Amino acid sequence: MTSQLEIFIKALSRLLGWIYTLCWSASFYPQPISNFQRRSTAGLAIDFPTVNVLGFACYAAYNISFLYSPVVRRQYAARHPLSEDPTVRFNDLAFAVHAVILSTLTYSQFWPKIWGFKVSRFQKASKPILGLFWGSITAVTILIFVVLGKSPDGGYDPSTWAWIDVIYGLSYVKLAVTIVKYVPQAWVNYKRKSTEGWHIGQILLDLAGGVLSLVQLFLDSSFQADWSGITGNPVKFLLSNVSLLFDILFMVQHYILYRDADRHVRKPRDPDATTPLLSETDGVPRAETP
Repeated sequence: MTSQLEIFIKALSRLLGWIYTLCWSASFYPQPISNFQRRSTAGLAIDFPTVNVLGFACYAAYNISFLYSPVVRRQYAARHPLSEDPTVRFNDLAFAVHAVILSTLTYSQFWPKIWGFKVSRFQKASKPILGLFWGSITAVTILIFVVLGKSPDGGYDPSTWAWIDVIYGLSYVKLAVTIVKYVPQAWVNYKRKSTEGWHIGQILLDLAGGVLSLVQLFLDSSFQADWSGITGNPVKFLLSNVSLLFDILFMVQHYILYRDADRHVRKPRDPDATTPLLSETDGVPRAETP
C-alpha cells in the first residue's frame, strides 16, 4: 500500500509539474501575439521584457546547475542531509529556457527596425530597471570572486563559501527581477486608468501555473517528510507567491478598477475629461494642456 501511495504521489507531482509548466509557458504568448495583431507595443511597459530576459537567463542557469552539476548537487546534499535531491525538476528547466526565448522575442518587438511596430518615444527602459539589470550582473560577479577568495579549495567545500552560493545568488536575481518587473506595468495601468494593450490572458495562465507550482512544491516536501525542500529551493517558493500577488493586482485592475477601459479608449476624446486616454499614435497618455 505504501509503495502504491508513493508511486501515486510521484506521478501526481510530475503531472502537476508539467501542467503548471504548460500554463506558465503558454502565458508568454498572448502579449507578443497581441502586439503583432495591433502592430504596436502600446500599453506594455518596456521595463517588463527588459528584465525578464535577465531574470529567466539566471533561472535557467539555476535549474541547469541543480539538475546536472555534480558539484552543486553534492553541496546541496551536504547542506540538506534530510533531502535526497533538490526539488528542482526538468520541467522547471524546460520552462526557463522557453521563457528566455519568448521574453527575448517580446523585447525585440520594441525595436521598429525589426518588426516595424509603433513604439512610443517614451517606451524606454527606466533608470531603476537599468540599475537593477547591471547591478545584478555586478553582484553575481562579485559573489564569484568572494567564493574564489574565501573558500579554501576554490568553492568546493560546502561548509564555507561554495559554488552553490553563486547559484543561489542567481536565484535571488530572478526573485528580485520578479518583484520589480511587475511594478512599472502596474503603474502604467494606473496612470492610464486602463489595461488596454496589457493582455489579461497571460495573467490568468500565470495565476493557474503559480497555484499548481505551489501545490507540487508542498507535495514533494511532504512526501520527503522534510520541509527543507522549500527552504532549500527558496526561489521556487517565493517566486510563486510574489507572482500570485501581482496576478491578483492585475486582475483587480482589469476586471474591477478599469473594466470599462476598452469602451473609453475607443471613444473620441471628451474635451472635459480629466483622465488621459490611450493615444492612437503611441499609446502613452499625454499631459493635459490648459
